[in-house]
Amino acid sequence: MKPEIASQPRLEASYRALCDSIAQLDGAVVAFSGGVDSTLVLAAAHDALGDRALGVIGVSPSYPAAERRAARILAGRIGARFVEVETDEFSCGDYTSNPPERCFHCKDALFRAATRVAREQGLAAVLEGSNLDDLGDYRPGLQAVQQHAVRSPLMDQGIGKEQVRALAHHRGLDNWDKPALACLASRVPYGQAITPERLARIERAEACLRALGIPQLRVRDHDELARIEVPPDLLAQLVAEPLRGQVLEGLKQAGYTWVSLDLRGYRTGAMNEALPREPGEGA
Repeated sequence: MKPEIASQPRLEASYRALCDSIAQLDGAVVAFSGGVDSTLVLAAAHDALGDRALGVIGVSPSYPAAERRAARILAGRIGARFVEVETDEFSCGDYTSNPPERCFHCKDALFRAATRVAREQGLAAVLEGSNLDDLGDYRPGLQAVQQHAVRSPLMDQGIGKEQVRALAHHRGLDNWDKPALACLASRVPYGQAITPERLARIERAEACLRALGIPQLRVRDHDELARIEVPPDLLAQLVAEPLRGQVLEGLKQAGYTWVSLDLRGYRTGAMNEALPREPGEGA
């Protein structure tokens, strides 16, 4: 379903303002995951700067291989240059021990790699895709944005998630309605170790569910137990045959002993529900 947030002239004016804000830079590297936010930023950077814009795709066990392949295709369709770089978050014990601020250490590794690429390529700035709605969420990664002086053009332009999707559709980006996808490490309860093997198990499980026709989901990893989150209107389908049996078999093949279904359904940042609540927290 097409977004209906604004008239075409208003969308065009908003997109032009976004491009104009980036055009002032002497070249830019875009931390590019293939999600709709960073895809919009890469497209705007390419439109504003041409070959002086470069997408950087991080290569890590926390980033599904299928998403990396999709990001390559998206960059090609935009016409933007891109490179893939290994990130080193697994060398950081503060990441692998999985504290509540884990996301900071992941983004720190990504932005260090992106800044290195920008320096090598002679590009002045590093951009990322946080939007205005992210300010109302618990996102330790935003601290890494500030620490590395990374720019957030969507946030700077006051663009929230709904407008991101409308602008992406206006720009003709194939993934304008793509479901949100956080890194695989977000599926593991805080305090439990992050390992490549554990992330690979989550990746296999979620790929199985998507292959069964479930686009919006999370598989939360509680050691041998998988806790599945899907939109509430799909809960009944998952406990009915034949889907129930297919899910059980698929997640057993992925490496889980037990499979559960979260009756609250899909929501972003469910692991943060176990954290002490403070004003402004959510996720």
